[in-house]
Amino acid sequence: MDLEALRREYVFGSLNENDLDANPFRQFDTWFRDAVDAGIELADVMTVATASGDGVPSARMVVLRGVDERGFVFYTDYRSAKSRDLEENPRAALVFYWRELGRQVRIAGAVQRVSLEESARYFHSRPLESRLAALASNQSEVIPDRKVLEEQYETLKLEYPSGDVPHPDNWGGYRVSPDEFEFWQGRELRLHDRIRYRRDGDDAWVTERLSP
Repeated sequence: MDLEALRREYVFGSLNENDLDANPFRQFDTWFRDAVDAGIELADVMTVATASGDGVPSARMVVLRGVDERGFVFYTDYRSAKSRDLEENPRAALVFYWRELGRQVRIAGAVQRVSLEESARYFHSRPLESRLAALASNQSEVIPDRKVLEEQYETLKLEYPSGDVPHPDNWGGYRVSPDEFEFWQGRELRLHDRIRYRRDGDDAWVTERLSP
């Protein structure tokens, strides 16, 4: 692979302290809306990095399903590998990368399950096919072949012909409650702008510029 051919210069905007919102959630909302308005496909997709109780890291892409001052929410099977990590080590790191804007947001914080009511409400808002797929899959478990999964899906379609698929106990949401944000803006000469928000008390945030 010719990695030299992939070298690029970052020529975008800048990130100045005077332009930042004092609240990192509002700053995230501004950048997220910029990404959506720019027509970036899958702007709501983020990396979720976890670590097991033994400190073994892993990461995967998931879809952001909600954000407010309490934190960032995604949904999964509670039997999955990421869930096992989070039950042993309830902290996670998130990364959003919007290449077209030369922007990255890193978020880290404690994790807890969302309420059963919130999980059920979101589950029932999903398309029928997604609800059936959630029941058909034992996420992260070894299966002999794809046919097993497809047969289970078809069986469930027959079992719930009216589409009244129950919310499974093993499926729900996690909320990452940030204690740190980092907003990264690509700049020329690799002299990127990096601004970190660090929680200082329950409601206060400290902003700091980091060297690239």
